[in-house]
Amino acid sequence: MRLRHIEVFHAIYTTGSITNAAQFLHVSQPSVSKVLAHAEQQLGFALFERVKGRLIPTSQAEALFSEVDKVYKQIRGVRNTAENIKKSSSGHINIGFTPALGFDLIPLVISEFKKRYPGVHINLQTLHNEDVQQALMEHKLDLAIMFSPPPIANISAIPLCKSEMVMVAPKPILPSQQTDIETSELAKHELIGIWDSGPLGDLLWNRLSENEVSVSSSIQVQTYFIASRLVAQNIGVCVVDEFTARGNLTNDTDYAGFKPKLEFDVQALHLSDKPLSVNCRAFIDILMKQV
Repeated sequence: MRLRHIEVFHAIYTTGSITNAAQFLHVSQPSVSKVLAHAEQQLGFALFERVKGRLIPTSQAEALFSEVDKVYKQIRGVRNTAENIKKSSSGHINIGFTPALGFDLIPLVISEFKKRYPGVHINLQTLHNEDVQQALMEHKLDLAIMFSPPPIANISAIPLCKSEMVMVAPKPILPSQQTDIETSELAKHELIGIWDSGPLGDLLWNRLSENEVSVSSSIQVQTYFIASRLVAQNIGVCVVDEFTARGNLTNDTDYAGFKPKLEFDVQALHLSDKPLSVNCRAFIDILMKQV
């Protein structure tokens, strides 16, 4: 099957008719019918049967579709990559970042960036460490700002700053002016656990293990944001990054770091074989002045 055969077959299979397929592909109905007929001639078997005005896939088409669908998605991926490359060279910048940076830091950086470069189009998206490599390789992102990312093949890292994990708690739990605490303090309170917290979660649990601290955790959530909001309801305490803590403080909550500090790196990731654009370098420069 040629690529055009695959496109037409996929469109008819998923839309159910030549009319719908033609609209989807932005071509004429006779053109779709002609390509379908040529595909069936090349294959040596029918792909569809006409039943009450609809095209019903034959058993051969059903068997073929799963493989065709894989190729179609690859074709679409190539087109998306090409479009993203085109945009990146014409005043666009695509930035991904860990969700915690969206509370304050990234909005501040974007505000300053737009003042200096008002004509640049910016696309922002949040993502997790496990999604970074694919997003960069497919050129969906020019930069990814992440917490303690593991080494990734063909991806270069630019150190931005260090931050730390902190305990967020109701104010009565944290005496006034207290700036750091022992991890043993966590054993005194209900700890709101955070699933899938990646390298930062490993950082905390390794410290707890080293200090032989046992904690009580009957509430589990998936995001630092939700954990912080639960603390605001006086349900317990949580351990999150300092960016999340600062971005979610209320009149009734505060936070304190640990001693020794639970530090982690904040890094900007990009493709090793793709030079950073002027816009990307400007974004990084502004970011480093804000952290």
